[in-house]
Amino acid sequence: MTSAATRAGTASSDNVLHGVLLMMCGLLILSSADGVVKYLSEFFSPLTVAFFRFAVQLVIILAIASFQKRSWLSLLKETTLPLFCRGLLLAVGSVFIVFGLKYLPLTDATAIFFVQPVILVVLSSVFLKERVGPKRWLAVLIGFAGVLVIMRPGTGVFQPASLLVLAAAFTFACYLMLTRKLSGQASQLAIQFATGFAGSLFILPIIIYAWLTGFGGDLVIANQEANFTLPTILLCCLGATGLIAHVLLVKAFERAPASVLAPINYVEIFSATTIGYLVFNEIPDEFVWVGVGMLICSGLILANAERKPSPS
Repeated sequence: MTSAATRAGTASSDNVLHGVLLMMCGLLILSSADGVVKYLSEFFSPLTVAFFRFAVQLVIILAIASFQKRSWLSLLKETTLPLFCRGLLLAVGSVFIVFGLKYLPLTDATAIFFVQPVILVVLSSVFLKERVGPKRWLAVLIGFAGVLVIMRPGTGVFQPASLLVLAAAFTFACYLMLTRKLSGQASQLAIQFATGFAGSLFILPIIIYAWLTGFGGDLVIANQEANFTLPTILLCCLGATGLIAHVLLVKAFERAPASVLAPINYVEIFSATTIGYLVFNEIPDEFVWVGVGMLICSGLILANAERKPSPS
């Protein structure tokens, strides 16, 4: 009996460890992808980058579906309106974040985006009628203050592009709220198809309009001295890396509780800082680190509240 219980406990610990490792790998891929997006902004319009992110994912999912004897029509029939709206939210948020990364340091953009869990708490309270105790509201206030410290509105260092990242965080929080509501209502293949389909369908007319009118600048930034071989390869790989990262995150949450994995999200801030320093020579100032510390504190409070739900 004791031996069986010990084995069960060991298996559970192994699952949690695997979940933590999968989470870290997924986040490292995502922060690397953000660095690639910032690099690509020197060669392509943010609209071009965002479109390829979803179009490549759609192509990959259709290829996988063909091996599983699934037609695109069957996936389309499984794509309900809420599922399509979920993908649309991710697409809108991606456009915001890609434009934000073009103009902001990587660390600053990543840090501001981490207000998303705080926004999710507020949205869940209002729309999903989830009970939010004092700990969560304290986390909301600390997280909001942390973002204000990083953005510093009303000062000479404030950058309007910060609002784009803030809009991306809000949109992604809506995406996660809808994901929570639709949990278990469709196959993973259909979910990923809906994401790629909605994103491509949303961005395609915008990119055609931009091509015809010059809205938002050139889709490909002309530079006679630049070699576009590597940027083009990275552009085509962007959808694949995003898909792999999100699959790893899903697998992580299958193996470990959300309260254990939530604090690991902040690995992305430090990996983004490392990439920003090594690749783009970006050094965050002391205000950014103070704001990051406040956001991490907010996230840890939320994780603790998730582990021990408030009775209020």
